[in-house]
Amino acid sequence: MITLSPVTLEGNGVRLEPLEAAHEGPLREAVCDGRLWELWYTAPPDPESVARYIAEALAGQQAGHMLPWVVRELTTGDIIGTTRYHDIVAAIDRVEIGYTWYAARWQRTRINTATKLLLLTNAFETLGCMVVGLRTDQFNFRSQRAIEALGARRDGVLRHHQARRDGTVRDSVMYSILATEWPDVQRHLTTRLQRGGRGAM
Repeated sequence: MITLSPVTLEGNGVRLEPLEAAHEGPLREAVCDGRLWELWYTAPPDPESVARYIAEALAGQQAGHMLPWVVRELTTGDIIGTTRYHDIVAAIDRVEIGYTWYAARWQRTRINTATKLLLLTNAFETLGCMVVGLRTDQFNFRSQRAIEALGARRDGVLRHHQARRDGTVRDSVMYSILATEWPDVQRHLTTRLQRGGRGAM
């Protein structure tokens, strides 16, 4: 059974640092780059909600079903977004990767590929996960393309699954990567980064 605790992950110009309340200011700046909260089918907080967003993530960590990070780009040293494990089911060695967003200027760059490589490597090689899941809104086509570009397989759609920020209810497109698929996915992501690895999320 997997056991999770806060850990720093670093590689390919990115460092994932355990989320703390002190990260509120940098995350407010990051979310304002592109006014990310205005996309109705995504879930980044508006600037005034960042503190609550962090508190909810840390409460999830305390409860054992989340493990959140901030994403720091090492060339600039800037915190440019956030990501986390969520819906952790330790008894069956499963985590999901989600709540991922980046400042607009870092979208469609190597950042998403580098971040996902760190999270997947940690999940499969350190934690011993048997499966890693990913999900996104049915209307977030950019996110779907990015997840598929990682090498994840589409499992299906959960209809009327999750509330959006505006009160409507989304269908969630579900993806997964199995431990047996990880060696090929790792090779793919490593090659992608060597070639400049752009990601859409």
